Amino acid sequence: MRNKPAYSVESVDHALRLAVLLQHEGPLRVSEAAERLGVARSTAHRLLAMLVYRDFAVQTGDRRYQAGGVLRRPTATEPAATLRSVAVPHLRELVDRVGETANLMVLAGRQVRFVVSVECGQILRVGDREGKMLPAHLASGGRVLLARLSGDELDGLFGANAEYAGNTYELDEGTPIDRRNMHRALGQIRKQGFAVNNQATEIGVTAIGHAVGQVNAAVSLALPTARYAQQDLPGYVEALRIAAGRIEHELRVAGQGLAS
Repeated sequence: MRNKPAYSVESVDHALRLAVLLQHEGPLRVSEAAERLGVARSTAHRLLAMLVYRDFAVQTGDRRYQAGGVLRRPTATEPAATLRSVAVPHLRELVDRVGETANLMVLAGRQVRFVVSVECGQILRVGDREGKMLPAHLASGGRVLLARLSGDELDGLFGANAEYAGNTYELDEGTPIDRRNMHRALGQIRKQGFAVNNQATEIGVTAIGHAVGQVNAAVSLALPTARYAQQDLPGYVEALRIAAGRIEHELRVAGQGLAS
């Protein structure tokens, strides 16, 4: 039997209970969430908004809330705590070097999950993405990780659409995409060693991603598109390559056995 901590944080407890309700009992309206938790509607609304922000929940068309990506998607096999502790110092060095927000993410099914973010100090900057999930085929880090998969592995992950002679992938996030185009794009990413996400996941945000060796992880830089310049790309890629190499080296030395 587990006893409630003597110094429990009520708001955290409410958020965790609400996440469990969404995961196990299905969609809820704000009024239903408030009733289940025994809180005011305004409190329930704030809790749900935070769960949506961290991808623990999504709002449906009928104004109900249901379990989001963090609660529904498969998780990566690497211990996130180890990846985080190893990566953070190197991400901080990366931020100091280029002056933009840095992230580390892992592949989780068709999505990438942000394990940690280190924000830069600029007033206009990309914020903390920790805990968020994005479609892997759109995110820069997701693209470099997908580029390491074989054609058969990609078919198994996304599923070729037989109705169109196996030439499209069915995606949960929207319209099916052309299988051959994806393979061609990933082949180019595999060759060049990095990927660019230019406003594919969020208008006004550009990101550059680089895989961390053979580990199921990638590092990325995210910056406002207004500050992104093509001539700066080689410098960003080199900084990412150095950070990724140092993270991989430290993991290898530590003997964590996190290779995919």
